[in-house]
Amino acid sequence: MKSFQKNLVPLIESSYDSLTLTEQEIADFFIKSVHEDRDFSAEKVAEELHVSVSTLTRFAQKCGFSGYRQFIFEYESVENSTSRITDALIQRVMYDYEELINKTYSLVDEEQFSRITSMLREAKRVYIYGKGSSGLVSREMKLRFMRIGLICEAITEEDMMRMNHILIDPDCVVIGLTVSGKTKPVLEALHQAKNHGAKTVLLTTNHSESFSQEFDEVLLIAQKKTLSQGNKISPQFPLLIMVDIFYAYFRNSDTEMRQNLFQHTLDALNIREEDQNGKS
Repeated sequence: MKSFQKNLVPLIESSYDSLTLTEQEIADFFIKSVHEDRDFSAEKVAEELHVSVSTLTRFAQKCGFSGYRQFIFEYESVENSTSRITDALIQRVMYDYEELINKTYSLVDEEQFSRITSMLREAKRVYIYGKGSSGLVSREMKLRFMRIGLICEAITEEDMMRMNHILIDPDCVVIGLTVSGKTKPVLEALHQAKNHGAKTVLLTTNHSESFSQEFDEVLLIAQKKTLSQGNKISPQFPLLIMVDIFYAYFRNSDTEMRQNLFQHTLDALNIREEDQNGKS
């Protein structure tokens, strides 16, 4: 089983928002240099980054250390440490997450993403159905896609799914989320939507031939035994991975327009989008 190494990067990242711009440049330096064998003496780093040694000290203190010397000692010793998490259960959970990510990569089909993207771009309304943990993902999906201009609604209650069918027409796309592929209310609602002429997309781990015949697209997500029970891994996890990947793909279509819509949403919420740091 693969072992996982520890380093100080998560600790540095957790302090990032409290840093000045200069200190953030120092943080970026240490985040990028975490696996490099180099001279991290205060004088050398200060010279390379064109900052003072006192600035390095303040940076280290904001990260929770008494000074730069303690910071760099921990930075280098943690990276070079041979210690590992030894608890078998923790290792198993970490390995399961990595396995699901790798399986998701194998399931990604760009041609299918392109077809679903075309459906969504042409749709006047999009409905996302899900119950339980899948319902949580449907709400998250709605919020993500609303930010880039998609008119969509998440429906997580069985009665609402039944009632909503009166609003379904050929201008709609209906997306169903069910990890097991056995959630009857979601499947029945998708069937009704299909009968009303809507485009239908099912996200599931269940590679049933009947689904491919009944729905327009079946987007497979990574599977793990007992996943739907939420025994060790949250059932939402593989759904969220695939939704995130598709979201990135969809956002990249009509890039400028969707970026502008996204920025307008951030402005409305008074949120500043970070450029290259992956923060929001």
